[in-house]
This record gives sequence, C-alpha cells and structure tokens, in this order.
Amino acid sequence: MTDPEMKEVDLFHFDEDRPSIEDLSRQNGMLYWMASMFMKELGYAEYSPKLKPIQKAIQVCISLNIEITEHFQEDWIEVDGKRVKDLKLSRFACYLISMNADSKKPHVAHAQVYFAALADLFQKYKQDHGDIERIILRDEFSDHEKTLNAAAHSRGLENFALFQSAGYTGLYNMPLKKLKDKRNIPDSRTPLDFMGPEELGANIFRITQTEAKIRREGVKGQYNLEEAALEVGKAVRKSIAELGGTMPERLEVAEDIKKIKSDLKSTSKGFINSDKKIGLLPKK
Repeated sequence: MTDPEMKEVDLFHFDEDRPSIEDLSRQNGMLYWMASMFMKELGYAEYSPKLKPIQKAIQVCISLNIEITEHFQEDWIEVDGKRVKDLKLSRFACYLISMNADSKKPHVAHAQVYFAALADLFQKYKQDHGDIERIILRDEFSDHEKTLNAAAHSRGLENFALFQSAGYTGLYNMPLKKLKDKRNIPDSRTPLDFMGPEELGANIFRITQTEAKIRREGVKGQYNLEEAALEVGKAVRKSIAELGGTMPERLEVAEDIKKIKSDLKSTSKGFINSDKKIGLLPKK
C-alpha cells in the first residue's frame, strides 16, 4: 500500500505470521481479492458465492445503484477436480462483506475495524455494521410492504394510508402523523428512513404478521383490515414489553438513510480512485 492517504491506516494481518490483507490482493487489470480466499481468511469454513455476507453486500450495491460488475466479477477455480464459481472482489466489496459478516468471528471483527478506518478517509460520517444493515432492512421492509399492500387490496382495502397508520398506532401507541411530528420528520419522508436496525426489524415483523393474519383469517373490508393491522401492531408492542425491550417510540432516531447511502457511494469512489492513484487500476 503506497498511497500516502492509506498509509494512515495500519495494515491488517489476519494472523501475525501471515501476510497483510493488502499482500493477499491480486492484480490483473484491477486490484482484487478472491472471494474463496477472503471468506476463508474471515473464518468461514466453507465457501459459496451464495454465502449471506456476499449476497448482502451485492444487495447493498443494488440499493445504491452501483454497477455490480464494478465490484464483483465472476471467475472459476478448480476444487478437488471440479470447477467452482468464484468471485473477484474489489476493495469496496471486501468492505461490504466484512461489515455484513459475523462479527463474533475474531478475524471479521478486525477486518471491520480495518475497512471502516479506510472508509473514514473518504467521507466524514463514520459508518458501522448497523448503518449498512439498515439499508438491507429498509429494502426488505419495502418488499414486504408491497406484498401486504397487494394482499390487503385483494381483500377490499380502499384507503392504504388509514390501514398503514393503524399498524403504526398499534406498535407505537400513536398514529403515523403524530410519530412523524414527534420525531420532526418532514411530511414527504417516511419514519422508516430514520429507524435503526432494531426498530426496522420490529416493523418488518409487524407487517409480515399482518399479512399472515389477513390471509389466515380471510379478513375483508376496510374497517376489518384496519383492525387487523392495529391488533398485530399491539401484539408486537406487547411482546417487546414482555421481553424487556425499549418501546419503539423511545428508540433513538437514526441518521437519514439517504445520507448513509451517499456516504457509501463516496466510500466506493474513494477506494477505486485511491487504487487508481497508486497505479493498481487502469484509468478510464
């Protein structure tokens, strides 16, 4: 690593007697790490391109409208005489994978610190695992909300806004508008963009269980659908209380997810430009 900026970060070694993570990179038109090698070094016993950290990293790129092939390129390796699909990972891909990997693994935790320190060189807001997880959970909520919307409309829903607010009322003990006022969220924005992973998780559970209840019990009509959403919201709230959790309306408001996405894009560009600067990537 010869970039003056990147020299500010101490090189990360998976083990003291092993080469640094930078020494494990390869170059062939681009600077890259083989996914099979990288996942093994992180502590994953078996490799597959379908491992959750890899799939989540790809999902983040999709959410950011970043070209996947810029950071994940297909390759093939031979294992026990069989051709196995592998991936060439950019530095940004390694960063996203590390942040989505199991931090209970010692090498993962160290890799997260290393890549976060590098990322911090290229943008002012310090990202962590929770920030990246929020992007994935936010997309997951949107997907589930679409299926809930379709299910409810097929059962006679006429006003989705009232139905939606009923679910929030059950979970937060206040309607959606009051929640937005309480958190100073503009009318044009959704509270979901300012929720942390814990709160997003509770809301995903709420809407998936609302859809399940509608289908299971054959709920029909605007009023009954609103009552179903309210009932499920209350049930989730009760479960949180019984588990000794923090009521969702008392959870800390998170950084605007649009800011997180913007900073991640800056990190991606920063990694690429830094590698170009030291001649490891061809300039376009």
